[in-house]
Parts: sequence; structure tokens; C-alpha cells
Amino acid sequence: MNSVETIATKAKTGIWGLDDILSGGFSRGHLFLVEGAPGTGKTTVALQFLLEGVKAGEKCLYITLSETERELRDGAASHGWSLDHGIEVFELLPPESLLDSEQQQSLLYSSDLELGETTKQIFEAVERARPSRVVLDSLSEIRLLAQSSLRYRRQILAIKHYFARFNTTVMLLDDLTAEQADKTVHSVAHGVLRLEELAPAYGAERRRVRIIKYRGVKFRGGYHDATITTGGVNIFPRLVASEYRSNFTRTTMSSGIAQFDKLLGGGIEAGSSTLILGPAGTGKSLLAIVFIVAAIARGERAALFVFDEELGLLFARMKGLGIDLEAMQRGGNLFIDQVDAAEMSPGEFAHRVRKRVDEDQIKTVVIDSLNGYQAAMPEENSLILHMHELLQYLNRRGAATFMTVAQHGLVGDMKAPVDVTYLADTVILLRYFEAVGTVRRAVSIIKKRTGPHESTIREFLIDGRGLTIGAPLDGFQGILRGVPIYIGENAPLLEEQLQ
Repeated sequence: MNSVETIATKAKTGIWGLDDILSGGFSRGHLFLVEGAPGTGKTTVALQFLLEGVKAGEKCLYITLSETERELRDGAASHGWSLDHGIEVFELLPPESLLDSEQQQSLLYSSDLELGETTKQIFEAVERARPSRVVLDSLSEIRLLAQSSLRYRRQILAIKHYFARFNTTVMLLDDLTAEQADKTVHSVAHGVLRLEELAPAYGAERRRVRIIKYRGVKFRGGYHDATITTGGVNIFPRLVASEYRSNFTRTTMSSGIAQFDKLLGGGIEAGSSTLILGPAGTGKSLLAIVFIVAAIARGERAALFVFDEELGLLFARMKGLGIDLEAMQRGGNLFIDQVDAAEMSPGEFAHRVRKRVDEDQIKTVVIDSLNGYQAAMPEENSLILHMHELLQYLNRRGAATFMTVAQHGLVGDMKAPVDVTYLADTVILLRYFEAVGTVRRAVSIIKKRTGPHESTIREFLIDGRGLTIGAPLDGFQGILRGVPIYIGENAPLLEEQLQ
């Protein structure tokens, strides 16, 4: 699809994410349809569209057939907006004479008179205001007056050709109260924007946006997550990693622990992703935070996105291990974001991560954990696709990404709720095992795309000194199953080495 339009010829919508997926905004002088069920944010989008026009010095007109002017102004005020300057509100009500029983016609349906009078009033309002941008809210009233699909289509065509004379950019709102099969306006409109609202079994409603049609413009297809907050509608364009490329030096990043680096074959490469896998309590979060501490010690910045743990508890727990996350955060080198999976969509989360990496030059990103991230996804397949794009994006920006996944169970045959091992460049496996009557922890590297690594299994200890990695456990076998068998002459356990 070829586009001869430039950004300068577009009417910006006032919503950065919508402008992004529309390749700059709406084509000027055309008619666009914004459709969605009641409550999906159509009026809010329309007001932002007009307010953006006011900023550009354009005349704007809001024609309302369903909402009263007072309701419209109250809705705008709830977002902190005023319609007093630059936006004319025309409240179109059915003529009282047509609703008077004494004035009813016997040979002509009253709906015919009402439709003609309604259209006449719309045109008169436009003649007076001569606006550059017009919102018509909503088409359901015109559809009811038209009564037939043919008359409805002719009425929309008449409105379209009328506005074309003034080179006006028109936004028609439709609440989809008619039959879903009615696509009359779709074929007439220059572009169609669909707003949707989904109600999950638990948590806040999820909103999304899709461009169904846009003539002559290459738009960003698919669904894009959206939210409505005080201040308007926010749209988060779907992440496409292939659009982002940057040049960076692939350096090896140390964990700050010599024995751990040795196990990793020297460290973790910049621009790669690492998955830390293991049952609950094995130290996955600590292992990831170790790389944050090392990055900050090198003078770099890091970001920690926490899904599962309350921040106060995390700070206290890490402080007991000699890691002061609060001090790092106050120093401006660590950005910590508490993520509520029940309230945030995956698109909004990806936007947060991108914003940190792009604006704050973050080179170390920790997502703890994917179990919480999965809770924000309707299906596992969607999670895999989201993670693939996010990891590819982070890799291309030169960031080292660390993710944790909690497996079900404690020992023996354990399974992860979501398998992303094939997406990660490095996979670190943590395990519990029993030896000499005590429960111990073991770490091993089962995959590393970016270079060689040890194939050994090492015991590690978590105490007030932080994380301590021991020598290879070559005196045992069956550690990964959780029930090791001693086959060596001397058991090189970590406690004995530290004595």
C-alpha cells in the first residue's frame, strides 16, 4: 500500500499511541468512524481529538445527538479539560413540534421529518462555525431515524459529501447498538477505529484498540492495549522488535562473584537474555539482583520490575543479605517498579520497560517473575509472543535481561507454568537437594548461546554474606532430581569448604 501523505498533512489525535499506529494521525479532509460499545472511551477519544485541534489553532465543533451539553462538559472536566475556548458544542435535540401528538402526520412518517430536520440542523451548525474538525455523536440516533439500511447509507453519504466541501476532518462515533452485521459506514468512511473492552474473571477491565481500515495509509495492524485514566485515553502500540536496531559493543558482564562467573564461562553478554529457573525459595530473585548490584558497581543503571513480592518485604530481605536496594534507588542508579498483574495489560508493561531502557539508558533489566507476568495474559501462547518481542527488543538495544520463573514442586520432576527456555540465551537452573541430613541448594548452567560454560553443578549458600558459590559437586550424582547418590571419596560440600 503506497502512501503519498506526510505527517504534516495529518490531523494529530492528541493521543501519542494512536498517532503512532495511524502513521501520524487522521488524513485531513476525510471522514473517520470510531466505533465501540458504550463505555469503551469513544467520547474521550473525540474530545482529545478536538483539544489537539485547539492547540493547533483550528476551529472545532462537537455535535451531540445523544449526550447533553452539560454531561459532555462534566465528562471533560473529570479529565481536567475545559471546552470553553476553541470548541463549540452543539446540542441537537429533536424538534418539539415533531414530538407533539397534534402535529403528527398521517401520510408521512414522523421519522422522515425528524431525519430531514436533524440533517438540516447539522448542516446549519457547520455553516455557522466553519470548523476544521467535527465530531458527530452518535450515529445510532441517525440510524434509528433512517429505519432502513438504504436510507441510512444515503444519509451518511450526504453528510460525507457535505463535509468534503469544507475540507473538514470528521469523526463519527457509533456505539454499536445496531446489529453487528451492519457495516454501512465502514464502506463509506476513510478509516475505521474499533475500541473494545474485555472483562476478565478477576481484575480490572482490559481495553484494546484496532484499526480496521485506513485508506491509502500503511497503519500498524493488530490489537493495541489501551487504558483510560484521569487525563484521557492512553494507547500502547504493539511492540514490533524488528523496527528497533542499535549498534553496541557486546561486552561480557560480570556477576561480581568469581566462582559464579567461572560457572557462566566468564559472565553474561550484553544484549542477551537469561532465564533463572527453579522452585520457590531457591534464590532466583537474589541471583538476578546480584547482576543489578554488579551493574551499579560498574557505574551503570539498572531496572527491576517486581510482580510477586511487596517492595517493603523485598527491601528488608535483601538488606539482611547485605544488599541495600533502597540506597541504590535513592542514588538514582536503580529504578524499581512494582507491577500489579491484575491491573496492568502486557502492552502497558512493555511500554514501561521500553521507556526505562530508552530514556534512562538502562543496560540491566530484571523481570521478577514471569509467573506474575503470565497472570496478565489471557493465554500462554500470547505470553510467548509478547516475551519474544520484548526480549528481541531489549537484546537489540544492548540490554542484558534477567527473568525468573518459579517451577511447581520442590524436588523431583518439576514443571514450569510457562516454557520460555527456548527464548532465553542463557538458562540457569536452581535446585534443592538433600545431603548429610540437611536441605541444600545447587546451581547449574544448562544452556548458553553466547559462549562456553561449565557443565558442572555447584552448591551455593545464602546467608548474611549474600550469595556464596562453592566448588563443583563431583562427588554426587542425581542432584538435579533432588535425591543425590554419593559416589566420591570426599563430599566437597560448601559448609565444609567454608570451615
